[in-house]
Amino acid sequence: MTTTGLAGSAIGAGELLGLYERMAVIRRTEKAAHDLFLAGLVKGTTHLAAGHEAVAVGASAALRPDDYVFATYRGHHHAIARGATPEECLAELMSRATGVCKAKGGSMHLTKASAGMLGSYAIVGAHLPLAAGAAWSAKLRGSGQVAVAFFGDGATNIGAFHEALNIAAVWALPVLFVCENNLYMEYTPIGSVTAVANPAADRAPAYAIPAELIDGNDVVVVTEAVSRAAERARSGGGPTVIEARTYRHFGHSRTDPATYRPADEVAEWLRRDPLDIARGRLAEMGVAPEQVAEADERAARLVAEAVAAAKAAPAPDPREAFTDVWADGGSAWRT
Repeated sequence: MTTTGLAGSAIGAGELLGLYERMAVIRRTEKAAHDLFLAGLVKGTTHLAAGHEAVAVGASAALRPDDYVFATYRGHHHAIARGATPEECLAELMSRATGVCKAKGGSMHLTKASAGMLGSYAIVGAHLPLAAGAAWSAKLRGSGQVAVAFFGDGATNIGAFHEALNIAAVWALPVLFVCENNLYMEYTPIGSVTAVANPAADRAPAYAIPAELIDGNDVVVVTEAVSRAAERARSGGGPTVIEARTYRHFGHSRTDPATYRPADEVAEWLRRDPLDIARGRLAEMGVAPEQVAEADERAARLVAEAVAAAKAAPAPDPREAFTDVWADGGSAWRT
């Protein structure tokens, strides 16, 4: 296992400013989802990813457009990083016809197959074998594609995690397992129920899979780690486990005030906000504060327009309920 921290980077100032703006869009979309939930416009629960933006944006920057991504129920950031718009995502949360899944998925099932976002999954760990399957397909076809499964630290204690790693190693699949370790599996500290300090990275050697433990709040570090792993996978080197240390700014879900987290721990992690780290890097590169402010303003306008459009969008037509059930558009039961 290798550990990656702050270091020099080949990512230029213009590219980093673009990554920062994408993170700012996600942060504002998450805030909008929170506010819409409190206003009663989001009927189901939401699992916000504010604080995790660097993992999704950094990883997406390292992937090809045709690569596959699988996420958890905390997946708004991955959907947007892969190309879903804030309007599509917020409309989906609000059960509008213009939602990314036409109001059939909601917050926990954001999917945009045309962008390689092959779904968010509510069952913990269930998507890891699916990512291995997508990687197997890519290997058989010789397409050079990579599949990436994002998951939380709690999934590392699920059998599907170990099954997926094992088969990925046996078949040398082009799949990346990216753990967003935010220290808590719902309300329980991962460290109190896990025998190793790093729940994903420390277990990878048992399957002869290389692993990296990285700063998940630094978008540059994430981009470079995923770039290395993706290049290795495309060249036939097989899977990699990446454990990205990060922290959620909200509770587990919108019904969770997160009072179980120590105040000093929360304060320490908030000082390591992914957007602040990116701003610091931009300043070191000589990017003017005005350019960063302009990126923030563009993000604010985009999300404000998305909120207005989602609110104005129509409710779904009940006649559409049984469309898009099968690949051919039908809904008849197959025997």
